Amino acid sequence: MNTTELLTITSAIVPEREAIVFDGNRMSFGELADRVNRLTNALGELGVGSGDRVAVMQVNCNEHIESYFATAKLDAIFVPINFRARAEELSFMLNDSGVKAIILGQRYQDMLRSIKGELTTVEHLITLEGPGEGFLFYDELLEKASAEERFPSADEEDTTIVMFTAGTTGTPKGVMLSHNSFSSYILANVEPVDMDAAEKNILTVPLHHIAGIQAVMAAIYGGRTLVLQRQFDEEGWMQLVQTEQVNRAMMVPTMLKRLMDQPTFKDYDLSSLRVITYGAAPMPLEVIKKAIAEFPTTRFINAFGQTETASTITMLPPDAHDIKEGDPDYEKKMARLGSIGKPLPDVEVKIVDEDGNDVPVNETGEIVARGDRLMKGYWNREEATKETLRGGWLYTGDLGYWDDEGYIFLSGRAKDFIKRGGEMIAPEEVEQIIMSHPGVDEAAIIGIPDIEWGERVRAIVVKKPGIEVSMEDVVEHCRPRMAGFKRPEDVVFVAELPRNPMGKVLKRELREQYPEPIV
Repeated sequence: MNTTELLTITSAIVPEREAIVFDGNRMSFGELADRVNRLTNALGELGVGSGDRVAVMQVNCNEHIESYFATAKLDAIFVPINFRARAEELSFMLNDSGVKAIILGQRYQDMLRSIKGELTTVEHLITLEGPGEGFLFYDELLEKASAEERFPSADEEDTTIVMFTAGTTGTPKGVMLSHNSFSSYILANVEPVDMDAAEKNILTVPLHHIAGIQAVMAAIYGGRTLVLQRQFDEEGWMQLVQTEQVNRAMMVPTMLKRLMDQPTFKDYDLSSLRVITYGAAPMPLEVIKKAIAEFPTTRFINAFGQTETASTITMLPPDAHDIKEGDPDYEKKMARLGSIGKPLPDVEVKIVDEDGNDVPVNETGEIVARGDRLMKGYWNREEATKETLRGGWLYTGDLGYWDDEGYIFLSGRAKDFIKRGGEMIAPEEVEQIIMSHPGVDEAAIIGIPDIEWGERVRAIVVKKPGIEVSMEDVVEHCRPRMAGFKRPEDVVFVAELPRNPMGKVLKRELREQYPEPIV
């Protein structure tokens, strides 16, 4: 199924229902479809066509959603960019994916100008919110464009999104996702639009993240009103839920913890929430236990997946969160709160050893998955694709084990990625930047457990002889060179890094030696 059909069908069935509530404005499904058609024609007039790449860099907004569907209607490929990317990161991603047109927020105009001379394929710069010299203005493009509908010809196996994620080489990798990557999951797991039943879904997860774009697709197919927040803030979120009587939410554990820690948490009526889905990072047990108590009428779902799997592949369902003292299964259910649940029906999951053989119950191995909706591969990364896709299985890099009833528990990662608040961080990228400091000889990056963010970034640094370097020096060196969430939040200075006979840094030893959470 081509993903543009999700909007086409819903806008035909419930054209007057609110599709998006954002910044005090309300847009029906019919109006959303009209704006998508206008943008489709505007981009088409600029020469965007089949296979071309269109990037968007902006915090959550209705234009982000419109841009995806317009790009898909042209059989072009959508490239969502992390709005916290620095100039070097942005330049790399635009050139690597061969972007033809970029749509970006007004605040990013100066950054784009600073790298314009480095861009090899970008032909059109389109700005949101307000005009800018050298930029086309999004609103003016829509005003002048035809509302005539265009119909795509791409089939479900064609790539519709290239979504960048952290790479083991230190540079981002573009994950190629097809129309089927999204429609397969949605058709198997989401109820279609109902003319008589309406729901509201608050969305604060970034739309450059797989969880964000998957939530958009599901909401549109289900005819749910999306209540958008530009970026998460606790007071704004609670105000929106109370005012709009929101029924569903997607959150990362960090958001849920910060929400409940707010002094004003009890001042808001959040009882309209029927479902909270959480994921994208490990959920601390004490946080979900508190959430179950604080939201007694809300059902919780733990969704586990990654960009390469087009979001959720396993789920811990609401009944597993229904825990009451005195229940004969109380202890078992409490233990299972730490699991990621069971595989969804549209994907096959195994846990294997280093030779690809299934491991026994309670034995740790790597989680692998197979199904129609997994990524097609990494853009321009043939070797990385071969490493991750083997024999029809996607090797996730996550380690885990089955219990005796088929629940999966995570037990670490085969690769040294760090997950901070749902964002993936490649240690080597940070290490290389730290080691460019004139006073640093060696550096290793590890993730440290943190109750708020899941993990935080710790740098283990060896100074060059005779040179004084402080923690502040290292952090300030990183500040202009990488997105804020990647920067080390503390630095440990050591005489040398532990290595194996082949010279590889033994990060497991570093994690064991410096495991204290950051407070």
